[in-house]
Amino acid sequence: MLFSNVYIDAFGYELAPNVLTSEDLEERLAPLYAKLHFQPGQLEALTGVRERRLWGTDFTMSQGALQAGRKALDQSAVDVSDIGMLVYGGVCRDWLEPATACEVAHRLGVGPEAQIYDVSNACLGVLNGMLQVAAAIELKQIEAGMVLSCESSRQIIDISVQRLLECPTMEMFKKTVATLTGGSGAVAVVLTGAAANSRGHRLAGGVARSAPAYHDLCRWGPEHGRLAEGTRFMETDSVAVLNHGVALGIETFRAFRAELAWPADLPDKVICHQVGATHQRTILEKLGIPAHKDFSTFAHLGNIGTVSLPITAAIASERRFLKHRQRVAFLGIGSGLNCLMLGLEW
Repeated sequence: MLFSNVYIDAFGYELAPNVLTSEDLEERLAPLYAKLHFQPGQLEALTGVRERRLWGTDFTMSQGALQAGRKALDQSAVDVSDIGMLVYGGVCRDWLEPATACEVAHRLGVGPEAQIYDVSNACLGVLNGMLQVAAAIELKQIEAGMVLSCESSRQIIDISVQRLLECPTMEMFKKTVATLTGGSGAVAVVLTGAAANSRGHRLAGGVARSAPAYHDLCRWGPEHGRLAEGTRFMETDSVAVLNHGVALGIETFRAFRAELAWPADLPDKVICHQVGATHQRTILEKLGIPAHKDFSTFAHLGNIGTVSLPITAAIASERRFLKHRQRVAFLGIGSGLNCLMLGLEW
């Protein structure tokens, strides 16, 4: 898929205020560490995550998305009245019904003619929403759109710690360690057409690939699969997700580079989904991308799901890691398995 008239006009983001270090988690998991003879520092050594952030206990996803959305509009060249589509892409939502996007749109003051809805696709929700908004802009259905997300890891971390204390086995630790890297935050992305944009980052196109045979490698939800019942849990086969995810990533990257007609020395910079140190190192090596082209935040923010990639891009842009006219690749992957890569001219 290629675009000629779509730009990222602005980012907005909100960092959750409460810092939870890996050392803090290990103190809570002291009985597990004693039984399995783990040394302090094991969690950071395995994942590369030093700390992650949490919202307050009563914080809602619409609150975080609203804060990020207001910041994005403050930075944008468009007015809220120009927003013709608002998509909420988070895994975490306030309700099953209505769409979290509805409350956010109301509080932002989005007009009644806008399309407003949620998209759910594991860690790819924001990137999927960006493609939907981009397609509508390219077809001249709308002038501008916004994609937002807010993720919260507090509840699932607390539940996972309790499960580990109740069942302190190596098998349970392997299933749960990825959950302990989860962070919290919110992000918003404003996209516009060329007529409304003189300073943005052009979205050149993207490629999607899937491997749904591996849909059961990572699950987050009610224990017995009934949406309205049961205790929430999250389990991940980290090794299988890494192996099959990298294979899918290689296939997608080949197609991505061919679609955008980028030569072997491009992209100039990459922003990956923020999983952890092993995943980052492996995917860059397998794709043949030098480590100096990548910008990461997982060490201090953890894995914030759908928020991770766009918030990392926003921070990288603020710190001038991403420079004018560079070709930048957003490399997204989510459980399912799904892979989506977007190319931008910064």
